[in-house]
Amino acid sequence: MIARATRPIAADVLEHLDAQIGSARRLLAHILRQSEAIGLRDVDGVIAAMTDIQGEMASRERLECERVELFCRAGSMLGMPPESVTLTDLTAFMTQACSDDARIRSAELRGLLVEVEREYAINRELMRRELSFLEHLTSMLGGGETDADDGEVADSAATPPSCERRAPEQHPHRAQASHSGQAAVRVAT
Repeated sequence: MIARATRPIAADVLEHLDAQIGSARRLLAHILRQSEAIGLRDVDGVIAAMTDIQGEMASRERLECERVELFCRAGSMLGMPPESVTLTDLTAFMTQACSDDARIRSAELRGLLVEVEREYAINRELMRRELSFLEHLTSMLGGGETDADDGEVADSAATPPSCERRAPEQHPHRAQASHSGQAAVRVAT
């Protein structure tokens, strides 16, 4: 196998983009699985998905180190600081076909990352609402609500959070999550 330092940078860029895309797809799948578990109020499913998300995030840290290394290498070749290197700069080392392929992969990666970010934000909001509902139920069983700011028990007649019990497919945020195939675009490299 050719050592990375002597191998053409174009091959490394395309390989790195493929690895990033694979990781983003896995991360999105874990997040969507978590979303389903939240809707079903499946605590074990939520925790299992969270564990998988954390594992994939650790893999993404490794990929980020590889990306930095790739940009340092390109910066050295271009005589510019690594943080200034763009995909356009990297395509200077590529054939037109490789350059087009890199742009297509980069756009796909950006879209996946936007979708990951959106779905993750939806999950956070769903979990926040579920926890608020559980806090309300717990306070009703205990005879009063605890004010999180000062730790004192509030009047048990306080208005409960607006949480209707719905089937997972009827949850207001589920409709947003079902459009997961329509990704937006965001700069990733």
